[in-house]
Amino acid sequence: MSLTLTSEAFPHGGGIPAIHTCEGADTSPPLAWTGIPPGAVSLALIVDDPDAPDPAAPRMTWVHWVLYNIPPASAGLPGGIAPAGLPADTREGANDWHRTGYGGPCPPIGRHRYFFKLYALDVVLPDLGKASKATLEKAMHGHVLAQAELVGTYQKHS
Repeated sequence: MSLTLTSEAFPHGGGIPAIHTCEGADTSPPLAWTGIPPGAVSLALIVDDPDAPDPAAPRMTWVHWVLYNIPPASAGLPGGIAPAGLPADTREGANDWHRTGYGGPCPPIGRHRYFFKLYALDVVLPDLGKASKATLEKAMHGHVLAQAELVGTYQKHS
């Protein structure tokens, strides 16, 4: 069984509901995973947008959420999860707003793609503090047993 990441809020390739964006409550969507490989001792989650600022001329990847050391026994994260509700020992990294926590889609122009990437790791990572995506990816290097991806899209209505 391979690692799979899903959300009851949107299908793979589908639109992310406004409640999970800057035009709504800006709360994280519910996420569920299955197929954690044997030997996995922690999980990491990175949510980013490679289409920033304009999908017609992307210049950067904008990071929306960074989590690591998620216990592999957890089966997912409920929607709108607050830091206090994260599974025990889960650490939060910094997003591109220079804060921890989820920051929802808020594209300035066009329909953007949002990649929810889950990694099963063979180690529990040291405390990386408010790690950036790059810091987390460097720490994960050589320790990824499996990964799964869920892509959602969003375009502002206003």
